[in-house]
Formats: sequence, C-alpha cells, structure tokens
Amino acid sequence: MRILLYLLSIVIANVVTAAFAPLQFGVFIVPMGTLFIGATFIFRDIVQNKYGRAKTYLFIFIALILSAAVSFMLGDTLFIVMASVISFVVSETADTEIYSRLKLPLAWRVFYSGIVGGIFDSAIFVVIGLSPLGANILPWEAVPAAILGQIIVKTVIQMVGALILNQVRVSKETGYV
Repeated sequence: MRILLYLLSIVIANVVTAAFAPLQFGVFIVPMGTLFIGATFIFRDIVQNKYGRAKTYLFIFIALILSAAVSFMLGDTLFIVMASVISFVVSETADTEIYSRLKLPLAWRVFYSGIVGGIFDSAIFVVIGLSPLGANILPWEAVPAAILGQIIVKTVIQMVGALILNQVRVSKETGYV
C-alpha cells in the first residue's frame, strides 16, 4: 500500500499540475501539483522505513519513469519533462540519503529530509523548467517567488505529515489506535 501511495502521489501531482492553473498567493506562484509533491516525500520516507534504502532506490527509479511518462503524455514540453526528471532525481536522492542518516524519530526524519528534498525539487524544477533558461514560462523576476512559494507549501505539507506520523506513533505507544 505504501508503494502504491508513493507512485499514485507522483502521478496525481503531474495530472493536477497539468489540469489546473497555478495558485497565486500575493507574489508566490504555486502549481496545484505542489500539494501532492510534498506528499511524495512523506510516502517515500514511509516506503524506505519499511523496505530499506536499497529497495527504495528501485521504487524511486520506477517512480521516475512513471513521472516522466505521465508528464510527456500530458503534453509537457521537453524542457518541463527534463526539469521534472532532474529535480526528481536530485530531490528524491537528497531526501533518501538524509532520511537514512538522521538518528531521530520517524516524524523528525520525515520533516527534515522532506524540507531539503522540497528545496531542491522547487529550485531545480523552476530554474530548469520554467525560467527563461528552460521553457520560458516565467520571467527571471518571478523565479524567486515561484521557488519560495513551492518551498513554503511543501514545508507545510511536510509539517502536517510529520505531525500525523508522530500522532500515529504516540497512539500506538499508548494503545489508542
């Protein structure tokens, strides 16, 4: 089930990003799929918690192929697909390696590794995919706000996920599940 949630969150993020206009909060521009990308880091950590780091890289590879295929089928430009692939590889690897090395409770590992993964994902995708360097969807002056907006949303999602995981842990320890 964990693996399915991880893979589905990636597909849903691609579909939602393609289907809905980005949200705008003041100067911040946030693609709708960002809500689900934040969740992918949480689901990936839960997969890793059960299956270990080595097997998790296999699931990341499957997710990468799935994400690129869905993005391409939805009509994304080559710049967008490549930005997605590069940001995915870097952010998922960073999340995996940080999660593996932290000697903290699950909720804190999920939170910290997800924040770093979210920063890499946001910065790389916006610069390579959306800026004048890539598909030229955003002018350079909008790039910082687009990156920061995504980081804020992904961080909030990580925080909510970590709080839920912590509550589940506490409930199991106290027998209130």
